[in-house]
Amino acid sequence: MKIGIGIDTGGTCTDAAAVDLDTGKLLAKGKTETTREDLSIGIGKALDMLPPELIKQASEVALSTTLATNACIEDKGCRAKLVIFGIHDEYLRRMHAPENYNLKPENVLCVDTHSSADGLIIDEPDWEQLFAEHGDWLKDSDALCAVELYSSETGAPCEKHFKQYAEERTGKRCINANELTEGINIFARGATALLNARLLPVVKEFTDAAEKDFKERGCTAPLRIVRSDGCLMSDDYSLIRPVDTILSGPAASVLAGKAFSDGDNYIIVDMGGTSTDISVVSGGYPVLDKEGTKIGAWRTSVRGIKVYPFNLGGDSAIRLDKMKLRLYPRRVLPICAAASRWPDVIIPALEKLVASKHYNPFPLHEFFFLAKEPEDLSLFSESEKKLIDHVRSGPKILERLLPDADIDIYSLNSERLESEGIVMRCGLTPTDFMHIKGDFLRYDRSASILAARYILQQLGREETDEEIMKLADEAYERVEAKMFGNIIEMGLRQAHPSFFKGEPDEQLRYLIDDAWKNRNAKEDRILGTSFFSGYTLIGIGAPTHLFLPEAARALGARFIVPEHAEVANAIGALKATLSSTARVNITSRFSPDIGTFMYIVNDPEGSFVAGDLNDAVKRARRAAEREAKKEAVARGASGKIVVSSHIEQLDTVDSVGIKVTMGRCAVAEAHSL
Repeated sequence: MKIGIGIDTGGTCTDAAAVDLDTGKLLAKGKTETTREDLSIGIGKALDMLPPELIKQASEVALSTTLATNACIEDKGCRAKLVIFGIHDEYLRRMHAPENYNLKPENVLCVDTHSSADGLIIDEPDWEQLFAEHGDWLKDSDALCAVELYSSETGAPCEKHFKQYAEERTGKRCINANELTEGINIFARGATALLNARLLPVVKEFTDAAEKDFKERGCTAPLRIVRSDGCLMSDDYSLIRPVDTILSGPAASVLAGKAFSDGDNYIIVDMGGTSTDISVVSGGYPVLDKEGTKIGAWRTSVRGIKVYPFNLGGDSAIRLDKMKLRLYPRRVLPICAAASRWPDVIIPALEKLVASKHYNPFPLHEFFFLAKEPEDLSLFSESEKKLIDHVRSGPKILERLLPDADIDIYSLNSERLESEGIVMRCGLTPTDFMHIKGDFLRYDRSASILAARYILQQLGREETDEEIMKLADEAYERVEAKMFGNIIEMGLRQAHPSFFKGEPDEQLRYLIDDAWKNRNAKEDRILGTSFFSGYTLIGIGAPTHLFLPEAARALGARFIVPEHAEVANAIGALKATLSSTARVNITSRFSPDIGTFMYIVNDPEGSFVAGDLNDAVKRARRAAEREAKKEAVARGASGKIVVSSHIEQLDTVDSVGIKVTMGRCAVAEAHSL
């Protein structure tokens, strides 16, 4: 029997699964809370729910995670700086790169160079002058990266030399766009490089924790990580390219979903603690994002499974807004979980708050706690330092910040501390209302009820058991409505991509809200709004069975909540394979000197000019095959590697609808047997 161990670490829970790889049978499973302050604790607890002998006998270990996904959505990560060679600041602003790609001016430096688009002219800056002028700015970071215009044509000399000089002069780690992506869009490539740098500590913490836990339990199998495209890479390689894990968890859920469905057309709805990820399988194949993954504020050139992530999870904050419950995108620690962790702090503070009947527009029932110690306190303001110091001894309720620590909640700005994961909140969440309704009982239900009573006070409603249950029903309805709307948004973008590209406008939101509010309406209406899906909805994640059925009924869709859905991603991680793809472009240009076309092969080792198309194709295929095999080995492939290649024609459509041929591309795929 060949045994595989799958681990999935999400923002809230860590799952483990032991599977017989010969039969696909689940042998054992475990689920526990993700311990963000030390990931190895949560991973270790999940592994300890499996029989020890299965862990020791395992020949394969596959890991998936939504830690990078959640970091993108919540815009978290270390401080990184990006240098863009080949454009100037005005072009960055003109193309709205800060808004469209999250390339914020304070994190980006433009250096205008003049290399040519065909790769035959190469220009580099005065390196001594560059570091003399901007050395201090570069050093004020945790990591550096660079991107260069026309890098696939020139071989990226500016990127390569910048990395060499930057690491020597600043001592900062530098990973550049040419090492990560073959894309054309310089802003998407730049965003990919910047995000990769920001995610370095996020993925390193995860792989270090997993390696430690497996080693302590006698497992010698190599650790591999699920990439955004559903393939695998070694844990060492993930430390170079953490950006490739931004859709690791969602990719694992798609791989798992195929085993749960009896059809070829289905929608995976994977609800975790922080986010809900929606993806589509059509005709038996996952829908891929050919233009590059967009997640949160980031638009990248990472190729992967097309996933629509939304800020909706079991730990999403629920607060009052205009006297109604509203879901917020930021993840908080559920009040019930906080009370189980700090029973002598949370319960007494909530009891005093409820007894005080203190009305305030701020969520006074929420708590701050220190999630991790900052590496360098000098980087924070005095007010931020004051809050850090106040919560070092344990969670502190917002109501008492002013009298206990002289912190005015009206002027308090904790956004940076929260976004960098230094300080975190405890608050009311869907998980709390699940406890109130009795649908999920892992933590302290009494704390959730106390917080709900405070919300009822703010609403001017009685604090009876009946009103508390009504409030819980209202919270459930908010989650169901959000899930319904998210599925519709995804479906519209997938079915009509040219019309629905960004966030829905006010009119569409009104129609979606109308369809939800009147989903059970029986009365005659002059015109009713409804949306329908013929695809099966497959619910993955522990809370999905509570919220997906009503959303599916409103869509007239069939739904499946499979057995073992709560550990589906851990199972799906073991279905990933190790392979790689490389692409080498061929462009043409008319040469007046020879009176005919010449063909330029953009080999990563340097552009090559051929006078004959057949010669260019052969050269491009050899280069693509070489790069694909090299990439497979770098990802951890061993033994026999099979490589195949083909030629694709690159077409686009101009502004008046005419198809234009942009060139050809050699595409090679390498598979480890």
